[in-house]
Amino acid sequence: MLRLDNSKPHTNRVTRAALLLAGLFAIDKVVAFVRQVLIARQFGLSSELDAFNIANNVPDMLFLLISGGGLAMAFIPVLSETLSRDGRRAAWDLFSRIANLAFLATLVMAAIIALLADVIVRSAVASGFTPDQQHLVINLMRLNLIATVIFSISGLVVAGLQHNQHFLLPALAPILYNIGQIIGALFFSPTEGLTIAGVTLPTLGLGVQGLVYGVILGALMHLGIQIPGLARYGFRWTPRIGISLHIDPDRRLRVHGPEGVLKVLRLMGPRILTIFFIQLIFIARDNIASWLPSGSVTALTYGWMLMQVPETLIGTAIGVALLPTLSELSAAGQWEAFKGTVERAVRVLISITLPVAAVLAAGIGPLLALVFGFDTESTNLLLWTTRGYFAALTGHALMEVASRSHYAAQDARTPMRTGALNLTVYLVLGLTLSNFLGAPGLSLAEAGAFTSQAVLLYIFLNRKLPQNLQVGSSLVRGGLAAVLGAGLALGVLWLAAPLLGQTIASVVAMLAGAALALVIVWREVRLLLHL
Repeated sequence: MLRLDNSKPHTNRVTRAALLLAGLFAIDKVVAFVRQVLIARQFGLSSELDAFNIANNVPDMLFLLISGGGLAMAFIPVLSETLSRDGRRAAWDLFSRIANLAFLATLVMAAIIALLADVIVRSAVASGFTPDQQHLVINLMRLNLIATVIFSISGLVVAGLQHNQHFLLPALAPILYNIGQIIGALFFSPTEGLTIAGVTLPTLGLGVQGLVYGVILGALMHLGIQIPGLARYGFRWTPRIGISLHIDPDRRLRVHGPEGVLKVLRLMGPRILTIFFIQLIFIARDNIASWLPSGSVTALTYGWMLMQVPETLIGTAIGVALLPTLSELSAAGQWEAFKGTVERAVRVLISITLPVAAVLAAGIGPLLALVFGFDTESTNLLLWTTRGYFAALTGHALMEVASRSHYAAQDARTPMRTGALNLTVYLVLGLTLSNFLGAPGLSLAEAGAFTSQAVLLYIFLNRKLPQNLQVGSSLVRGGLAAVLGAGLALGVLWLAAPLLGQTIASVVAMLAGAALALVIVWREVRLLLHL
């Protein structure tokens, strides 16, 4: 069994990967923010944009169930095992078989959803919308399924490259995806072209439907940028799946096929259910919001997007970088090194996300008013909804590492069981809080649900490790940094606003709060260099 001191080759690699991913994710979030601002200024908090946002839910769920989340996390540990045991050719053969299966499954499911879109929308997805809104959602959903089929391959290419410890092209892909959507917002949707330096841009005038064509273009670009990576690592396509179904003499259905494919499918089953539970939360969220005042769905979408900026830069970057390494440590039985790597990651996540969430919640209001250009009522709705999501930041970030730790150990059942509890908690909290608080109540419900699931996952993870994770001191310092940083930000905003104006005061306040918080949690921040 390895001692923690002997894990430096792994940790240095993870640190480099995490920093690379954080940098590229930052660029992606800037581009995504530009995309959302362009869309917001074109459509506002409108029923039309509500329809567009809801129309994405079922196609997104299909992608995540099969290629994005369902297969990818189950895929990488098995690919790593196959690569180390049988070599690169065998690993790529397994990749091809799984990719073929994912594409066919997505194509079939997309066709079924397209046929049943009317029933799905009117009964489950947007039951609170008017008939005209529902009709628009149906049309947009069917069109969005084209992008989903493209992503069925692109999502697995991401996993294939990451298992080779290649993170550059998979991290560039989302940037191009967002650029495709910006093209849709600038050239496909507007009825009047944007004028820049006296030049009016051409436009197709497709309205909200043009946004979906931008999504399709972005999906093609997402896939295209990654093709050179496959060539670099010697990818050769195997045009078969190799599984078959048989009924044995006891009339029980048996699945036969290559060992690696069957192992991925066994891990994928619980993973699909886990993702399904998570996606049901988003579907339930938007369905509940469809009964709330117009603009609630879009406020939730934008609030989620704003929370995702720090969550992606911190939680996702660390989680994605960790998974291949944790998979290797698990396969080798190096549980002490495994525990040390997870512990450092958790300490970093707690100590950084708590103050970041608090400082942003305290000072971001004036910036939202400036950037989105909404009226006072809409801005307040967006602000309080976003604050609810900031409360969920730490829980979401911890989930990134917690779930991947279990999948690295080839345990897909524990995330599945806690995912069911997560959904239950969200439904209870969401239905209750939305009655009193509206859209902000739904974002607060998510904070309660995902934080409770993250805590449970770490409790169960401790049972697999040689020692429990020691994170108490980081929790104390992170909480203290959050309280003092947010307090300072509020004070500076109140004092500086009359002198500097709301917008500049907001930036200064958040910088001051962040600086104070950084001093308090500096010990944990330094652990970023030793992941």
